[in-house]
Order: sequence, then structure tokens, then C-alpha cells
Amino acid sequence: MPPPPQTTAGGSTFDKMKMGALMGSCVGLTIGFIFGSFSVMRAGPGPRGLVATLSQYMLSSAATFGFFMSIGSVIRTESQYAYALPPNPTNGKISHPLMMAWKKSEEKCRMESL
Repeated sequence: MPPPPQTTAGGSTFDKMKMGALMGSCVGLTIGFIFGSFSVMRAGPGPRGLVATLSQYMLSSAATFGFFMSIGSVIRTESQYAYALPPNPTNGKISHPLMMAWKKSEEKCRMESL
């Protein structure tokens, strides 16, 4: 079977949201299992039983982690309209006001140390 075609695009924002939700849910299930198991060992399973108590911990943790990871992955999505720095016309390198101020302060410190 041939491998699937490779693409350079990262997918749509909705695809990234789904991936963040899936990753967060997997992490949440794991954390819920760890904390739920610890809680059951410490305080007992309660009136609902072991499986119901542990599943409640796991599902609530998975939903919380999945929700916040999906939001975070959408926020981190790079847009095609992202701010691009213009090249410096003198040497072709990227110029940015903060980078230029950093270089000036470096030069000033170098001159003072001599």
C-alpha cells in the first residue's frame, strides 16, 4: 500500500482544534485515572462503586483538559495573515525595531567595556 500524499499545509483551524481536543482528552483520561485511583485507594470507592467513581474522575478530567487544549491550539494557530517583518533595504536581513535597539545596546556595552 503506498503512503499517503504529503502536504505542506498544517490543516484547517477546525482540524487543529480537533487535534488539540483529542490530545487534551487523552492527557485528561490519564490524569483522571491517576488521581481517581489515588482517591479511591485513600477514601474508598463510595456508594456508587469503583468503576463509576473512577470513570467520573476520568471523564471530567478528560473533558476539562480537552476543552482547554482545543482552545489553546486554536489560539496558537498561525494565520496566513500573520505580521511579516520587511527586509532591511541595506543588507537584506530582517530588521525590527527591538532587534535594532538590542544591537545598539550591545554595541554601547562593548564600547564601554573597552
